[in-house]
Amino acid sequence: MSLVKSVQHTFLAASQAPSRYMNARARVWKNKLAAAMYGATKKRLASMIIVAFGANCFFVLVLYTKAHEQVMTFIRAQTHQLQLLEHASQGLTEQHAVPGFRQFPIPLQAPRQVTCSDRPAHLLGAMNVSFVKTPQSLEAIEKSNPNVELGGQFHPSDCIPSQKVAIIVPFRHRDEHLKHWLYYLHPILQRQRVEYGVYIVNQFGEGVFNRAKLMNIGYVEALKDAPYDCFIFSDVDLVPMDDRNLYRCYDNPRHFSVAVDKFNFSLPYKECFGGVSGLTKKQFEKINGFPNNYWGWGGEDDDIYNRIRKVGMNISRPDMTIGRYRMIRHNRDAHNENNPFRSWQITKTAFTMWRDGINTLEYKLIKAERWPLYTKVIVEVGKRSPGNQVWAHRNKRQGH
Repeated sequence: MSLVKSVQHTFLAASQAPSRYMNARARVWKNKLAAAMYGATKKRLASMIIVAFGANCFFVLVLYTKAHEQVMTFIRAQTHQLQLLEHASQGLTEQHAVPGFRQFPIPLQAPRQVTCSDRPAHLLGAMNVSFVKTPQSLEAIEKSNPNVELGGQFHPSDCIPSQKVAIIVPFRHRDEHLKHWLYYLHPILQRQRVEYGVYIVNQFGEGVFNRAKLMNIGYVEALKDAPYDCFIFSDVDLVPMDDRNLYRCYDNPRHFSVAVDKFNFSLPYKECFGGVSGLTKKQFEKINGFPNNYWGWGGEDDDIYNRIRKVGMNISRPDMTIGRYRMIRHNRDAHNENNPFRSWQITKTAFTMWRDGINTLEYKLIKAERWPLYTKVIVEVGKRSPGNQVWAHRNKRQGH
């Protein structure tokens, strides 16, 4: 039995030997495979880290490039604005324009967050105004005023104006005077940081000139363009000699041209309201605008003064040293003879002001033209009614 058990044990051991050998070999290969897989994983992980780092660097580079472009664009924009302001502060030396209907390219506008100052920084003060030389061409004036938009519009780019101003000029046959006026006024108004539009109201035909009616028409036509809240009425032959005489409206109607060289730089008389004057929309409507029945030269300014006083308002004026004006000397225009009824009409303002004014205005608009430096409004104003003329003459003789 012992021999049999010994043989069985020997046989069992022999049969188990290959199995133990195979298990050992499997463990060796398993360990090698695990080591190989671990090495490959580390390589893949390292590769992924390198790729991610490279992508991150590329992304940062792209962001930096775009940010740099934005910064440079901003710097160039600010530099351009400073150059424009410097150009304006130097008086916009010689300015001139082109007749036509093309639209100006819109200049780069900086954000406007600050209200425009009542004392603009770029004013020159007293200026030398001369009409000795031949006026520059409209083309040259236009080139010197690149920020003036089609129709004679200007909007300050560096501040928010408190008023929107319509400059209204009654006009006929004064083309050379208009060039002088545009040459000086556009730079002055820009230095004053005024948001404005220029309206040249041209009386069509050769009938008797009616200045006050043209100013009423300018008021109506300007409001068709924009919600103006200030209206400045200027003769085309008057140019301010000091840009501190700010073209804007005040608490009371404003008389700007208080010291004209023609009158030795003094006020001709206390009630004078002629030449250049300004009213807010509310003030203008409070006096029913201007009279329509002053045909020919003279009287309408005094009637306007009477209207202002009748409704309880006063006249405001600049200092005599600031309100100085140079007048373009010229002969009396044809068809603008003295109004023979003006002296009598002035005495009847209280009776006529609500029967003759913006509420009775009648005219025919022929056309409105957008030119680079101004808007030209061409109108027919009618003519003096023979019935009104006879009525005025009869009442004048009777002392009414």
